[in-house]
Amino acid sequence: MQRTVFFLLVVFTFACNSQNSKMMEPSYTNDLINESSPYLLQHAHNPVDWKPWNQAVLNQAKKENKLIIISVGYAACHWCHVMEHESFENIDVAKVMNSDYISIKIDREERPDIDQVYMTAVQLMTGSGGWPLNVVALPDGRPIWGGTYFRKENWVEALQQIALLQKEQPEKLIEFADNLEQGIKESELISINKNKIDFTNSFIKAQVEKWSYEFDHKKGGTRKAPKFMMPNNYHFLLRYAHQTNDKNLLSYVENTLNQISFGGVYDHVGGGFSRYSTDTKWHVPHFEKMLYDNAQLISLYADAYLITKNDWYKTVVYQTLDFIQRELTTKDGIFYSSLDADSTTPEGELEEGAFYVWNKKELHELLENDFELFSNYYNINEYGLWENNNYVLIRNKNQDAFIKEHQIEKTILNTKIKSWQYLLRTTREKRSRPRLDDKSLTSWNALMIKGYLDAYRVFGEQNFLDIAIKNAQFIKNEQLQKDYRLFHNYKNGKSTINGYLEDYATVIESYISLYQNTFDQEWLSIANQLTKYTLEHFYNDEKKLFYFTSNLDPKLITRSIEYSDNVIPASNSIMAKNLFLLSHYFDNTTYLDISKNMLHTIQPNIENYPMGYSNWLDLMLNYTDNFYEIVIVGNQALKKTHQLQSHYVPNKLIAGSIKNSNEPLLKSRFTVNQTLIYTCINNSCRYPVETIEETLELINQ
Repeated sequence: MQRTVFFLLVVFTFACNSQNSKMMEPSYTNDLINESSPYLLQHAHNPVDWKPWNQAVLNQAKKENKLIIISVGYAACHWCHVMEHESFENIDVAKVMNSDYISIKIDREERPDIDQVYMTAVQLMTGSGGWPLNVVALPDGRPIWGGTYFRKENWVEALQQIALLQKEQPEKLIEFADNLEQGIKESELISINKNKIDFTNSFIKAQVEKWSYEFDHKKGGTRKAPKFMMPNNYHFLLRYAHQTNDKNLLSYVENTLNQISFGGVYDHVGGGFSRYSTDTKWHVPHFEKMLYDNAQLISLYADAYLITKNDWYKTVVYQTLDFIQRELTTKDGIFYSSLDADSTTPEGELEEGAFYVWNKKELHELLENDFELFSNYYNINEYGLWENNNYVLIRNKNQDAFIKEHQIEKTILNTKIKSWQYLLRTTREKRSRPRLDDKSLTSWNALMIKGYLDAYRVFGEQNFLDIAIKNAQFIKNEQLQKDYRLFHNYKNGKSTINGYLEDYATVIESYISLYQNTFDQEWLSIANQLTKYTLEHFYNDEKKLFYFTSNLDPKLITRSIEYSDNVIPASNSIMAKNLFLLSHYFDNTTYLDISKNMLHTIQPNIENYPMGYSNWLDLMLNYTDNFYEIVIVGNQALKKTHQLQSHYVPNKLIAGSIKNSNEPLLKSRFTVNQTLIYTCINNSCRYPVETIEETLELINQ
């Protein structure tokens, strides 16, 4: 891409030396007012002639031969709001945009397929990406220029130069679009792995050792800022440390989980996690709260509790679920998407973190005699200071160390902490609240189902299971159609947007988990039908991977394949794990072969960047270590399952029934008046036992 970047510089050098064209003062009609996306509605009163992405708008651009501005963001994005205020609310900027461009606003959470294409383009052009994402494209939609956040002056200057070049030398833009389009398509290429399939523990060990050079053993996470939680990374490392009995690695993961949950990225007043930390000590967050982060972190901290029995991890899970129930759940049990990073100050200004931060005077007045103890616990000092004399609550000691240092009884301290949290939360509720993104995404709801189920699996709270089932029923009744096609979006009682691979992969995953916790065969059957649909409409047999979009969707510049794990695991890695499990449940060797080939295809990429493929490495552990089919059959099957789930055994699947069944793993295993537990590896089963203790002995052998 060096050649194309050089070409782009030549283009704009030419443009800068040309005379500016005269601008007509246009009228505008902002069409976003008719949309349901909270992000698009935030822009519905801009003087920019915004339009949503649809075929009619794209046809209009071709017909009028107008360049297209494609601006992508999401409702909780702080820098999206900054650019809106500086540029898109400015009448002079709007005149530039409206005169020579057709401007399209996109909610990246509604249309991740479009976002992926133009994000790839910007990454090729600039070497980095992020949101807001702003791209200029030819009338046919092919990108020619872009970046993330732009200051007003830079944005206007660039748009004027590109518009002038379109008038005077359009062939140069077409040439650049051709080169960039080729670059985008080349970046999507997946090489066929021609080596023999070979999954080994030594390979996994080598990747973890390579990855470990990035570990921050003092502050947790990786040795850089900003720091993202990346829950799937630590879920894999937690499992790997447990299965290999690696005490040092387990200590690193525990320290990371402690530092994250002690830091300001965790809301010590209201529960729940912000999206990432802007610094190395997890102190000052980017204050937006996303459903997908919290869902996965609940699962992670629940499993960490199983291994460590650290009561703080249980507290984190319960407080985070309280936050989800209180602020991101409808009365119908549907989960909203996010809370904004920004909220309004008493002076009427929209400011990042305004809802969450505290000043010393305010805390003095609220806490009175408890202020000194509170200040020591949450660091209302230089360590906890952010900016403008505001503090972000952060801990730097575990509770035992704090109790010893301050000579206070544990019960008294815990009582005080609860009273502090109630007092501060009550006070905070009087402030202007962050804006809510009240659309519901199928994939994120499915992640939250999994979070609730993992919490139920570990802690046994019936309410957690009830909430998970309620949301699973919502997806089944509202988002799932008769042909097993899923919708991606739900808002105001209306389902929209054809589902993406992420929707199918996460729903299948959550329904498998729901079966494992209830033994209700319906959920497993739906998961199987969804898998069949996905294979028909998303799978590429040549590349041995799934496309992100269905073959029923309108074509974009390229049909992308999402295969590297990020803040959410890649839809392909989730799908590969689903196929592995379903191959066991339905005795389906085709599913197993596809799962193996997917992992084999990705294996060379893992060697280049292990931390970007943690969910794939987790799948590889299923092949390299013993993987147990644990089948529990009889009228006490659910009770015994709950007993088993109180132990951390990540290399297993569970099947069961309280009655006779002809399903592959259950057939001919029911015995009246007995509950038997079968432990099997590779179609070879041990003699059935009746207690969980005996089952664990078989596994530990």
